[in-house]
Parts: sequence; structure tokens; C-alpha cells
Amino acid sequence: MKIIQYTLSAMVLTLSFALLSMMTVTDLKAETVDMPLTVYKSATCGCCVKWIDHANDHGFTAKGINSTQLNKLKDQHQVPANYRSCHTAVSQDGYVFEGHIPAKYVQQFLQEQPDDYIGLVVPGMPVGSPGMEYMNKFSPYVIMAFDKEGKLTPYAEINHFEAQFK
Repeated sequence: MKIIQYTLSAMVLTLSFALLSMMTVTDLKAETVDMPLTVYKSATCGCCVKWIDHANDHGFTAKGINSTQLNKLKDQHQVPANYRSCHTAVSQDGYVFEGHIPAKYVQQFLQEQPDDYIGLVVPGMPVGSPGMEYMNKFSPYVIMAFDKEGKLTPYAEINHFEAQFK
């Protein structure tokens, strides 16, 4: 009788783990579907493709669109002229993410949905930022939030490589 009880307990435990792992996969897929990004970039930009891969690896469904009218698009989305980078990502809610912003900060900003800001920007192309990895080098940088008037406010300081992912 005890053997049957142990066998049944083991089967229930195995089934529970199987169901739990299926729920986790389903939850991750649902989260990915809820976070689409359209990424406007030049057809020749390799670091933009790497940033899109980074976004997709961290819960987004990012789709790259090649454009020869990037400055016009950045003007339309009110990206401050002196803070532009190589690509512009736009969420389904219209929030704008300019440059090599770590996905965790894009997610955080989208969860906050601030009324006073329209997006985030990482000026330039900092070495070691997502999509700009090079020989284990890293340059600290600041992610800035911006509003419709072009006013910039520090959003997050990235002082070491690991801070982009934790």
C-alpha cells in the first residue's frame, strides 16, 4: 500500500511541475505579445539589429523597419535634436525610445506610463550598452526622459555593465 502511495505522490508531484513549467512558458509568451516595439533604423546599421535582438531577448516583440527618412521620423516624435542616436523605437502607446536603452528600462517606463514624458533617450552610442558591446569594454552613461518641449531629465544612471540587466 505504501508503494502505491509513494508512486501516486511522485506522479502528482511530477504532474505539478509539468503544469507549472507550462504556465511559465505561457506567461512569458503572453508578456512578449503585450510589448510590441517598432524600431526605425537605417538598412545598414548593424548595432540597431543587435539592439532589436536585445529587446526581443528581454520580453519585447521588436520589429525593425528600414527608413531613409529617420530625421523626419525623429522630428515627428519630438526626439531632441542634440540627443539623437541611430534608431528610434516606438511603443504601441506612442512612447519613444531613442538609442541603446536597456530593455529593462524600456519595460519600467512602459509600466509607469508617465503623463509628463513621451520617451527615453540614450545620447550617442555608449560602448557596452545593448547593441554596442565591444571587447568587454564599458562606458558609463545616463538614460534621459524627455517631454514634448524637449526638456530632458535624468531617468537612470548606468555605471557598470551589469546594471543594464539586473
